[in-house]
Amino acid sequence: MTPLLSVRDVAKSFTMHLRDGIVLPVVSGVGFEVHAGECVVLGGPSGAGKSSLLKMVYGNYGVDAGSISLIHHGAPVDLATASARVVLELRRDTIGYVSQFLRTVPRVTTLDVVAEPLVSRGVARDEATERARALLARLNLPERLWSLPPATFSGGEQQRVNIARGFITDHPVLLLDEPTASLDATNRGVVVEMIAEKKQAGAALLGIFHDEEVRALVADRIVDVTLFAARKAA
Repeated sequence: MTPLLSVRDVAKSFTMHLRDGIVLPVVSGVGFEVHAGECVVLGGPSGAGKSSLLKMVYGNYGVDAGSISLIHHGAPVDLATASARVVLELRRDTIGYVSQFLRTVPRVTTLDVVAEPLVSRGVARDEATERARALLARLNLPERLWSLPPATFSGGEQQRVNIARGFITDHPVLLLDEPTASLDATNRGVVVEMIAEKKQAGAALLGIFHDEEVRALVADRIVDVTLFAARKAA
C-alpha cells in the first residue's frame, strides 16, 4: 500500500546569521513513512528535532536535502520542492496541523475560528458552524465562550479551540504537535477518541506526544528522532 506521507533522506540545519554565520545541524538522513489508518509518533528528548521535523513536513521550514512526499489528489507531490502556491493548496486539501499555540485574527469569534477551514474548502457557513458547535461541545468548551474571540482564553481552552479547528476537516494527513499538553484527563480522553476515529476513517497521523500514557494509547509506531541526529552523520 502506498504511504500517504513519505520522508526520504531529509537533512536540516539552521544558520545563525547574527552569530557570524554559525551553522547548527539539526537532523540528517531522516526517513520514515505514514500509511492510511495509522498514527506515527516522533520520539526523543527535547532538542532532538521533533518539532523542527514536524514543521518541515508542514512546509514551515525548508529542508537542506531529501524529499517529503504527500499523496495529493491521487498523485505524489514533493513538499520540499513545491512552490508556495502548491504548499497552500496542500494545506487546504491534504495536510492539516494542530499546533500547541493558537494564532488567530483578533475579534474573530471562536465559532468562526473553528469553522473557517471548512468554509475555505467550500462548505456552506451554516453547516460549517454546526460542525464547529458539535466539536466544541464534545471538547467541553463552555458555550458561553463560543461567541467570544479565543485570544484571552486560558491555555487549555485555547488548545481545545486548536484541536477543534484541526479535526473539523477530513484532511488525509494530520500533524499533531502536543495536542493534549494543556488538557485535563477528561479532555485528553476525548482527544484520544478523536485520534482513533481519524485512524478508522483512513487518515495518516504524525504527532508529538510527551504524555507517555497518551502516546501509548495512540501510537502505532514510534520513530526515534535521535537516530537522525545530524552529528552522527558528520
